[in-house]
Amino acid sequence: MVDTPLPQKDPSRLSLALQSDFVYQFKRSPVAVVSFVVALILVLGAVFAPLIAPFNPFDPASLNLMNGFSRPMTPNAFTGDSFWLGTDDQGRDVFSTILYGMRISLFVGAAAVLFAMVLGITLGLLAGYIGGWTETIIMRIADVQLTFPSILVAMLIFGIAKGVTPVEYRDQMAIWVLIIAIGLSDWVQFARVVRGATLVEKNKEYVAAAKLIGRTSPAIMLRHILPNVLSPVLVIATISLALAIIAEATLSFLGVGAPPTKPSLGTLIRIGQDFLFSGEWWILFFPAMTLLALALSVNLLGDWLRDALNPRLR
Repeated sequence: MVDTPLPQKDPSRLSLALQSDFVYQFKRSPVAVVSFVVALILVLGAVFAPLIAPFNPFDPASLNLMNGFSRPMTPNAFTGDSFWLGTDDQGRDVFSTILYGMRISLFVGAAAVLFAMVLGITLGLLAGYIGGWTETIIMRIADVQLTFPSILVAMLIFGIAKGVTPVEYRDQMAIWVLIIAIGLSDWVQFARVVRGATLVEKNKEYVAAAKLIGRTSPAIMLRHILPNVLSPVLVIATISLALAIIAEATLSFLGVGAPPTKPSLGTLIRIGQDFLFSGEWWILFFPAMTLLALALSVNLLGDWLRDALNPRLR
């Protein structure tokens, strides 16, 4: 009697992904692992802020001015309440304000990078594939914008957009205006990278074959060229996320970003600076450390992702 071998199950996509070279390099990089864990904790804390935060700092009915300037882990002298990271001048729990502030910072940063990425990819594809005057105009605009610091461009766009917005809608539209301002100041790097990659890809055989079978130019750009230029774009997007978060915090710190009714990490740092030299150090210290941890972890992840996706460094 001959024993027949049992049929082996095909490995699932999850198991193949866990055995990939990308995951192997990630596990062997302590900096990438630690950065990923820190970023994941902060992002989850921001997403689930209503469930984690002990107080809602944006609800005036829940605030008690008697709890103002409470030191971390120290009962208040008037109310006896204790707060993990202390309170600010209005009696708001600093830990809760950090969680809610991170939601705004992450939302603005992610939305601004997404807007810049879509705009930059579109203009980069058009410049690289069509060429001619289209490429000249787009690239000269990009060159002119590169001569100015991105934060100044964002401040200029924010000021113009806020000036044309009706006064009664300025606080409601401040977040969206901030997203557009940061996005318009960061599209250039996406456009330049996509344009360079498109110039290489459009001369390859698969593009010629697509033209031969009658594919239109938009279909060739979207279905054939775009998937082959996304790898460097994803790396730039990861690094740009950290820069966008810092840009939002800078604008909010300067008083031209998020409104006081919906403070971000930059707004909290600006508020804490007013009380730093009077002894209430925790109002500035904890939001600043949170912003540093968030931006640094995302930036380190972007650096590792750039090295992992670069075949020359393997």
